[in-house]
Amino acid sequence: MYIPGSFREERIENLHALIEAHPLALLISQGPAGLQASPVPFMLYPDEGRFGVLRAHLARANPAWKELQAGAECLVMFRGHDGYVTPSWYPSKAETRRVVPTWNYIAVEVRGTPTIIEEPAWLRRQLDDLTRRHEGIRAKPWSVADAPDDFVAAQLKAIVGIEIPVSRIEGKWKLSQNRTDLDRQGVVDGMGDETDPHGHPFLAEQMKRN
Repeated sequence: MYIPGSFREERIENLHALIEAHPLALLISQGPAGLQASPVPFMLYPDEGRFGVLRAHLARANPAWKELQAGAECLVMFRGHDGYVTPSWYPSKAETRRVVPTWNYIAVEVRGTPTIIEEPAWLRRQLDDLTRRHEGIRAKPWSVADAPDDFVAAQLKAIVGIEIPVSRIEGKWKLSQNRTDLDRQGVVDGMGDETDPHGHPFLAEQMKRN
């Protein structure tokens, strides 16, 4: 991922926060069959390893896990909110007309060497952790234990686990930092306007904090 210096985010707590807020990532690997890309919900264990550990699972029928089993490094892309930036938000448009549209977004790129795990206890823990993470906000959360044991056992046989110790993590917070203060404020105001067809209040708040 190309990251100009003005857009680089290096604070590990911010990188981890984006992963936890947007856990569905694109898992990218390459093998004899070429590139493979799989959307996968990950669990981040931030206190393990140097930069954290990612864990997830894939359907056994998905050929991507066999590519990962070869032990080559893989790439995992997490993306937060994004939004179109119209030149109409720039005050400098009226002065110079030397402006073009762009796109603001937040993204985290993770690299690491995956391990494929087929041990049932590990897989059950991964399912339990993933379920608790996303069901915990519900008044009556569902748990894996709510399903019949024989059904769960069959489901475990149909998946394989992935564990990726993070060896490299980079963040790109592209939030108009390369514009003048006036233009940047114009983007904040435009994105914060819910009546604007390109309004995006969340990105507006992100820009205020960066």
